[in-house]
Amino acid sequence: MTVWEELKARGLIAQVTDEDEIKEMVNNGKATFYIGFDPTADSLHVGHFMALCLMKRLQMAGNRPIALLGGGTGMIGDPSGRTDMRQMMTKETIQHNIDCFKKQMSRFIDFSDGKALMVNNADWLLNLNYVDLLRDVGAHFSVNRMLTAECYKQRMERGLSFLEFNYMIMQSYDFYMLYQKYGCNMQFGGDDQWSNMLGGTELIRRKLGKDAYAMTITLLLNSEGKKMGKTQSGAVWLDPNKTSPFDFYQYWRNVDDADVIKCMRLLTFLPLEQIDEMATWEGSQLNKAKEILAYELTNLVHGEEEAKKAQEGARALFSGGADTAHMPSTELADEDFTEDDTIDLITMLIKAGLVPTRSEGRRAIEQGGVSIDGEKITDIKHTVAKDSLAGDGVVLKRGKKKFNKVFVK
Repeated sequence: MTVWEELKARGLIAQVTDEDEIKEMVNNGKATFYIGFDPTADSLHVGHFMALCLMKRLQMAGNRPIALLGGGTGMIGDPSGRTDMRQMMTKETIQHNIDCFKKQMSRFIDFSDGKALMVNNADWLLNLNYVDLLRDVGAHFSVNRMLTAECYKQRMERGLSFLEFNYMIMQSYDFYMLYQKYGCNMQFGGDDQWSNMLGGTELIRRKLGKDAYAMTITLLLNSEGKKMGKTQSGAVWLDPNKTSPFDFYQYWRNVDDADVIKCMRLLTFLPLEQIDEMATWEGSQLNKAKEILAYELTNLVHGEEEAKKAQEGARALFSGGADTAHMPSTELADEDFTEDDTIDLITMLIKAGLVPTRSEGRRAIEQGGVSIDGEKITDIKHTVAKDSLAGDGVVLKRGKKKFNKVFVK
């Protein structure tokens, strides 16, 4: 099976500008391609995960990835898929976020010996002369066509700022610059980036008389058509300090039955034959498939040791075992307790990150969704003695899937 055939079989490819040309380049390791990452936070998240996996896959086949960090475009903000305008970031915040991205990307992509590049579009965007840009680049864009682009539709309903309207031109200019500087002949991105990517291929054709290509990858959606990688408490991050390896594992362990095989194809490096066999599994076997998915992805992001710890911790909890060594945990400090050395249950829930507010903690207790060491607690005034949290502590649980070991030293 060729690389291209595998990409199609896994369901990764959404749209392409010229399938025959792209297929030939990818299969023969001739693609120098880029994917852009705007530094809107201090960590990559699950939404970036599939793009990183694709870069790794294509690099393994001899192609050369360019990770483009949006130090320039991050100053504007991508309107794609947005109903509101992104919050403006300072240059210092953007640089900090870029530094964080660099460390995480190196887990997926081999940047040694020129096998891949990491570049920042601030290097060319921030020094542009506005009038020169209008003359050299703006003349090649039709406002009428830009307004029909999918990436602007949602923002048009609320009011699209001129700032955001320029984003397509800046992304197109990125492709144009990467083509000239590094021979980048292809751009990959999420399916919501299609219009911006076509703008880049068209600009290269008009300015340089050369052909460049674009391919979008399938967005990571669940069976209900909603973007995956979000929880009640926010995004699922790749940074272990923002989403622990255990919570990352649990996110994938708890995906819907309808989504597990699709995630296996899109995100793991398991052979397709093995995944096809799992697609025939039913009932309790699906839980085994989810365990495999969670382990494989946690291993990819956090390494084998953390994946094993997360798996052991989850198995211990759900089998009713006493091994709490690998569970997410919270150590309470002396100041968390009252004068009589107790702590109320709602405060414990907040300290353990199981609820964001006291009102939500109160509701969870009243609805019978909170337990300590397997014993359901329904009294919102329940308190826990400091002495009972010494040693191994207690397992505090909210609902079926959220839990934390709470202890004091």
